[in-house]
Amino acid sequence: MSSPSTGAAQYTAEVYIGGRFEPPASDWLPVLDKAAGQPLGRYGNASAEQVDRAVATARRAQPEWADTDANTRCDVLRAFAAELERRRDELLTLIIRETGGTAEKADEELGQSINQLLNSATQLTENAGSILPPYKQGKMSLSRAVPLGVIGLIVPWNYPMSLAMRALAPGLAYGNAVVLKPAELTPIAGGQVLAEAAHAAGVPHGLFAVLPGDGPTTGSTLYHHPGLDLIHFTGSFEVGAAITEYAGRVGKPAVTELGGDNAFVVLDDADVDQAASCALWTSLWYQGQTCISAGRHIVHRSVADAYTEAVVERVRKLRVGDPLRDTVDLGPVITAGQLARFHEGLVEPSIAAGAKVAVGGGHDGLFYQPTVLTDVTADMPIFREETFGPVMPITVVDSEAEALELVNRHRTLMNSVFTGDPLRGYAFAQRVASNEVHVNDGYARHGGEGQLASYTRRQWIGVQTTPVTYPTWAQGS
Repeated sequence: MSSPSTGAAQYTAEVYIGGRFEPPASDWLPVLDKAAGQPLGRYGNASAEQVDRAVATARRAQPEWADTDANTRCDVLRAFAAELERRRDELLTLIIRETGGTAEKADEELGQSINQLLNSATQLTENAGSILPPYKQGKMSLSRAVPLGVIGLIVPWNYPMSLAMRALAPGLAYGNAVVLKPAELTPIAGGQVLAEAAHAAGVPHGLFAVLPGDGPTTGSTLYHHPGLDLIHFTGSFEVGAAITEYAGRVGKPAVTELGGDNAFVVLDDADVDQAASCALWTSLWYQGQTCISAGRHIVHRSVADAYTEAVVERVRKLRVGDPLRDTVDLGPVITAGQLARFHEGLVEPSIAAGAKVAVGGGHDGLFYQPTVLTDVTADMPIFREETFGPVMPITVVDSEAEALELVNRHRTLMNSVFTGDPLRGYAFAQRVASNEVHVNDGYARHGGEGQLASYTRRQWIGVQTTPVTYPTWAQGS
C-alpha cells in the first residue's frame, strides 16, 4: 500500500483468505474521500464462493489456534497492535479521508483499536475459567472457557476500525477465528488495513479473513453461512432484526448492537453550562453519526430558555469543512443519501409541523450546518426517529416524570441525565429502560471483563480425586 496523499486513488481493499490477498469476484467499485468527493481507493464484492472458502479455511485453522498457549497468543496480539502503531501517521490520514471525521476522531478510533488489542492480550492471560465448590467429597469441579469457533463479524462505516476491533481482538484472544465483512463505505480502514497488520504480525493464515462487499451480496451470504458459531453485527435496527430473527430460527447465537433514539435529559436543578457543553459533545461528535449520539434533548421548562441559549451560543462557533485540509470541528455527512434521510425525512417535516430553527438548518453539499430545533413535540419525526446527523431537537417538559416517560417511549441504546443531585440522577437512571445511562456525563468505554463471556462458552469438568463407593447393583457383585 502506498503512502497516503490527497491525490489520486491508491488503496485497494482486496479479499483476504488463508493468508493471501486476492481480487473480489465483482467489478471494482470506488471508495471516496468523503470530504473531497474524489476516489481514495477501490473495493469489490466478495462472492458466495469466497465467503464459503473463507469460513471453511477459518474452521480448519481455528482448532490449532485454540490449542496455542496464552503467552503465544498474547505476543501475536501485541505484534498486531505494534503494526497499527507503526503506521500511525498514515492511518490517521486514511481514517480522516475515508470516514470524513476530524483528526480528533481519527486519533480516538486508532487509539481505541490499539488499546483493544493490548487489553485483550492482557485479559487472555488472566482468566481461563473458575474452580467451583465441590458438590461431594473428593470431587473437584472446574468451569473452563472454551472458544466458540468461527465468528462472523459485520461492522458499520462510522467507526470501521475500532468497531471491528471490539470483537476481533477478544475473539482472537480467546481462541476463535474471525471472518470480517467491513462496510462498503469504509473497506480500507475497516478491512484491508486490519488484514495487512494481522498478516505482518503473524496471525496464523486462515484464522482471520476479510470479505469486502455490500450487505445484500456479501453480508447476507456471510451471516446465513452454516459454518459460523457466532454472528456479531453492529448497525441498523432493520438489518439487526433480520439477523436476530434468522439466528433464532436456526438456533445460532447472535450479538447485535443497534441504533436507538437516545435521550439527553436536563432536569430543573442541572448545571446548564455543563449540560450544554456535554450536549454538543454527545450530539455533534462525528456529525452525530454514532449509535450512541444524543438525538432527543428533553429539558425541564424552568431551565429550557437558559439551556437553549447556551447550546445555540456554542453551536454558532462551530466550524464545518474538510477535516484534512481545514481546521474544523465537523466534517461532511457520510453520503448524500444519509443527509437526505435526516434532513428531508426528519428535519423538514418537523419544521412543517411547527418546530423552529434556532441555528443551522442548511448545508453546502455534504457539509451540514449543526442545527438546533426548538418547539419540538413528541409526535414530530425528529423526535420519533433516530437522527444520525448533526441535529439537536429540544423538547420542553414540566416534570421529571414527564421526562422519564418520554425517554422510555422509544427504543434507546444510551441516555444521559443532568442534575445537581447525583443521587437524584442515579434514581432517574434506574428507571430508564436502556442498557447504558450516564449521570452528568455522556459516552463510555467498551470491553472489560464481560468479553470472556461474549466470545467463549463454558464447559464444566468434574474430576473425582478419591474413590467413590457406588450402589451394590452398580458394582457387578
